[in-house]
Amino acid sequence: MATDTTPELSPEELAELERRFDSESAFRPMGSKMAAVVSVFLVAMSVYHFYASGFALIRELLHFGVHLAFVLGLTFLLFSWKKSAKVGPPPTGWIYVDGVHIFDIILAVLAVSAALYLPLLDPAEAAIRAGNPNATDTFMGSVVLLFTLEAARRSIGYTLPLIAGAFVLYAIYGNHAPGLLRHGGVAWEGFVDGIYGTQGIYGIAIGAMAKYVFLFILFGVLAARIGLGQLFIDLATVAAGRYSGGPAKVAICASAFMGSISGSSIANTVTTGALTIPAMKKVGYPPHFAGATEATSSTGGQITPPVMGAAAFIMVDFLNIPLRDVLAAALFPAFLHYFGIFVMVHLEAKKLGLRGLSKEEMPILWKVLRTNWLAAAPLVILIYMILAGRTPDYAAVYAIIACVVVGILKPNDRMTLPGLWDALAAGARSTIAIGSAAACVGIIVGVITLTGTGFRVGAIVIQTANDFAAVFANIWPFSYFDLQQWALFFSLVLVAVACIVMGAGVPTTATYIILVSVTAGAFQMLNVEPIVAHFFVFYYGVLADITPPVALAAYAAAGIAGSNPFQTGNTAFRLGIAKALVPFVFVYSPALLLVVDGFTWWAFTYTLVGAMLGIASLGIAFSGFLFTRLAMWERWYVAIVSFLFIAPGVTTMLIGLALMSPILLLQFAKRGQTAA
Repeated sequence: MATDTTPELSPEELAELERRFDSESAFRPMGSKMAAVVSVFLVAMSVYHFYASGFALIRELLHFGVHLAFVLGLTFLLFSWKKSAKVGPPPTGWIYVDGVHIFDIILAVLAVSAALYLPLLDPAEAAIRAGNPNATDTFMGSVVLLFTLEAARRSIGYTLPLIAGAFVLYAIYGNHAPGLLRHGGVAWEGFVDGIYGTQGIYGIAIGAMAKYVFLFILFGVLAARIGLGQLFIDLATVAAGRYSGGPAKVAICASAFMGSISGSSIANTVTTGALTIPAMKKVGYPPHFAGATEATSSTGGQITPPVMGAAAFIMVDFLNIPLRDVLAAALFPAFLHYFGIFVMVHLEAKKLGLRGLSKEEMPILWKVLRTNWLAAAPLVILIYMILAGRTPDYAAVYAIIACVVVGILKPNDRMTLPGLWDALAAGARSTIAIGSAAACVGIIVGVITLTGTGFRVGAIVIQTANDFAAVFANIWPFSYFDLQQWALFFSLVLVAVACIVMGAGVPTTATYIILVSVTAGAFQMLNVEPIVAHFFVFYYGVLADITPPVALAAYAAAGIAGSNPFQTGNTAFRLGIAKALVPFVFVYSPALLLVVDGFTWWAFTYTLVGAMLGIASLGIAFSGFLFTRLAMWERWYVAIVSFLFIAPGVTTMLIGLALMSPILLLQFAKRGQTAA
């Protein structure tokens, strides 16, 4: 059995690791006085959103504007102009106020003023000036545009602002664009008028943040504070720890549970990985495999109901459907993701002959429940209200109230007023970077709306896919599928590649919004149902977190495991191969998403069974093990046959079973010889 002497990381080292790989957590160091001032603003942001969503009637545009003002102002206070590699003491000097540059304080004040200018206008006056802005409107809109780009650069890096800048240039100089992308161009005044409103910066992305996402992130922070995260980890250990390679299976279960309230790949990786990765290494998993298992499991948080990160709530606004429909659609694709990881982890454990956790290393179920059972109450309330048809903000408000009540009533680790204050501040702090990204994405969405880019790009995707399809449709055995089927396949491949490339440098939610807006025309031309198209783009955006060369969740896990980051990223992608296949499954067999038109239980059943068989077969091929080790030709054979299970239709699944039977018989024979 392999042994490992790498020391476990301290809480400070874990925080630094998260800061290093998650730019959204790279807050500037500041002195105690300024930290206290910022904490007041953060708590005020949480209290405002709680009050506005639960008890007040505030004009939608004003609500969005107040949210944007908090986001931009706090971004300039929390994130410095230039990020340092490590957190050190706050800078000093006459130009710094307790560690914060005086220029940043001025920018924060100006950003708040600019963000509130349009929302505070009289609604009747604003309606009259829409489409005919005066000089002040154009100036203030330009200021908000610049502040938004800078806030996004500080909080999430250069990639998204550069993309937004390219879209701005395209809007203005589109008359020089080539081919189908050409449009008449837009004057600066007209461009700002289109972007500085509910079709742009104050549009669907910042709206979803203000209405839903903020509350659910705050709920996740409070739920973890009252012990729900620890309850999840302990229950996962009880359920899976004793089996072969138990710590890896604990990582899968714990990450699935934690992801249901977290929605952040890197935060989930660091939180659960601090416990599971050392445990996996202790029982004999190679460090890179331990890190990859945690990273792949943790990326499932963004696709696991009921929180799912920000994208699920933006999907609600995009599609104008209830949140419960989005959660229902996400349920079985998320299950298939974790099923695929579980298969590969189990086979790896069997191949290496790894043990499970001993009785002494396992928590006792009744003690776990006695200590933290009350922490599950807020989550139960949240899920019940969503299933009962309540709006997401209504459900989140009462779940937050339940968290506070449970925190006060819990006999152990009772929540105090300072603890509640810190949790409210932490919840708001966690939304700042994604709020800046949402505002920046609003610029891109506004350009797409203003110029009709979505249908232009859709036409280009379809044309390119048709060119590829024309070649394959005339070559045996590919000619078994017709031109239209190949056109759909290559369109999906092009969109998937674009999602992974974009997701390499852009947060998942931003990737999802941009690419859904750009590819909507292509999916419409292909007659793909809207919810299917949205989930396809969403899944491939999430996959970027474990896809080298920029697999941030995998690199964070490698830091904990002490393994080679690139090797960990490659292994994580292999373990997460189900996430790359499942979107194709539900495009060709939409019944997997449950809430699509023409749903039948028969179609759902054979689609789910076929997907499980295909994913399990791919797991066998990648692991090179079933009952004994597979020869290389057997692995290739199983990999090819696995696609027959994934392909739509009962016939192909039966053919796959028939072709797989010789390998099963051969494996049984090899195991008998080994035993003898």
